[in-house]
Amino acid sequence: MTGRQVKTESVEAPVVVYGMQLPVQSQSPLYAEPWEAEAGPEDLVEIARTADRTGFAYLATCDHVAIPRRLADAMGTVWYDPVATLAHLAAVTENVRLMSHVAIVGLRHPLLSAKQYATLDRLSAGRLILGVGAGHVQEEFEALGVEFARRGQILDETVDALRAALGPDEYPAHHGRRFGFQDLAQRPRPAQARVPIWVGGSSPAAVRRAATRGDGWLPQGDLRDALPAQIARLKQLREEAGVREPVTVGAITEVLYVGEPAHPVGRRTLSGKPEALAESLREYAAMGVDQIQVRFRTRSRTELTDQMAAFAADVAPNLND
Repeated sequence: MTGRQVKTESVEAPVVVYGMQLPVQSQSPLYAEPWEAEAGPEDLVEIARTADRTGFAYLATCDHVAIPRRLADAMGTVWYDPVATLAHLAAVTENVRLMSHVAIVGLRHPLLSAKQYATLDRLSAGRLILGVGAGHVQEEFEALGVEFARRGQILDETVDALRAALGPDEYPAHHGRRFGFQDLAQRPRPAQARVPIWVGGSSPAAVRRAATRGDGWLPQGDLRDALPAQIARLKQLREEAGVREPVTVGAITEVLYVGEPAHPVGRRTLSGKPEALAESLREYAAMGVDQIQVRFRTRSRTELTDQMAAFAADVAPNLND
């Protein structure tokens, strides 16, 4: 496995790769850096090219259609469309995979989502990872005519429908309680024989969904101490469901700064010499994590790309020692 590949099969020793959520495209005050407010497409392109050049496994984008006024201060209102953003970046990269983390696919008919993501996979030569989640903004569901209270059930069926619609059949078929289709052709087909679907969320329902329906699990907000129990539960549920394919386990790390910062980076930022960072991050592989999502404390795009390059050159080679 190279730094640009996502784990798809079991290996003898723990191996962890690294990806990142893109800045700029999602600007919640909870995590956005001040410089992102004035950033734009050219910054995203340079960041994507840096990730592609330095061996990041994937780049990820978020998904919200509309933010209600009551949540605007907490969530921000800048949320780029994931398909449009990833398609734009597919054209300027060659190797890095392109992931929705996460797409609220229950807001859209699965045939519509399949058309968009199959096209993205074809245009990117098979680099799509479809991350999905249930969503949490009630007004967003109501505005689009989707039952918020049933969003978990809707997501379960949507994943099943997307499995069919993103499969090899030009005329996919699905017959469920909410969605039904057959004898309707969709081309282009995805470049991948099986588009990986990674399920986001850390609630019991999300973990069960990842175990029974997902190719991967994207935890949301779990601290390190909580991950081993969550991973054990995920694998137990998967075994009980009779799913034999391996599941890619993810983790979101602490915010990082490679090196000794000369400016405040916050007490929760993991900073220091590359060897120390690698030693700390190796704990994820030891607990059964296959890919880590990293984020860096930065004051500019240039500092971010420098941090990305430093991580790839000095930290990543020691992640699997």
